[in-house]
Amino acid sequence: MRYGIDVAQQQLDWDELVRRVRFAEDAGFDGAWGFDHFKSLYGDSPGPCFEGMTTLAALAATTSRIRLGLLVTGVTYRHPSIFATEAVTVDHVSHGRLELALGAAWFEGEHRELGVPFPPLGERVSRLEEAVQVITLLMSGEQVSFSGRHYSLDGARVLPAPVQRPHPPLWIGASGEKRMLPLVARHADAWHSFGDAESMRRKSELVSRFAEEAGRDPRAILRASSLSLSGSLDDVAREAEQWHQAGFGYLVCGWPTEGQSRVEEFVEKVLPRLP
Repeated sequence: MRYGIDVAQQQLDWDELVRRVRFAEDAGFDGAWGFDHFKSLYGDSPGPCFEGMTTLAALAATTSRIRLGLLVTGVTYRHPSIFATEAVTVDHVSHGRLELALGAAWFEGEHRELGVPFPPLGERVSRLEEAVQVITLLMSGEQVSFSGRHYSLDGARVLPAPVQRPHPPLWIGASGEKRMLPLVARHADAWHSFGDAESMRRKSELVSRFAEEAGRDPRAILRASSLSLSGSLDDVAREAEQWHQAGFGYLVCGWPTEGQSRVEEFVEKVLPRLP
């Protein structure tokens, strides 16, 4: 099991954000994860919120080992060609530590406030699948063309190619069983979703079935979810074990309300007991 830490870049000043990520790196976490929003999602009042991709680039330059990603990048926020060049930049700045995570986007209010178009869900899913194809084509480093309903490429070439070949690990955040999980099965290196371990076990079985139907080995798709570090540490350990038993190989640990001292307790007292 691999463990990441969620350091969502909201309600924090820059120096505190960097301190948390460096602490996570020193503590041995596999990855540090931000989010892809432009306003804080919690807190007593509006507060600071740093843009996701530029945050990853800056964090890449201030760390040396920990992997970096956003859970997850909304397909509506950037044209996939632009996003591909941003991701390649982060991959080079980090010397190959980027986790490339995508989703269909969900926060309608944020889109409305910022004037960003928010298509219906069906169109967002279609855009996501085309975006995955556009991004992976551009990351080949070759001259490529693509003709889709929403996006197109005409003899396009992006250089340099990413450090990680053929591209950084592609995560897709998804829960919908009709279109999203089949999309995961066709394209993702890793699947992230929320829920309890038992319900996610059933969805994981669906991902496996869809992968086999698409001609892929289901074992090639990493299963990932999230883990709260608040409350009883024994409960935290039991939940992590439940995820392991359900076949999940990565847990993103939320930064707890108890603060860094609780993360330190988790690292010292719980991690040694876990798979």
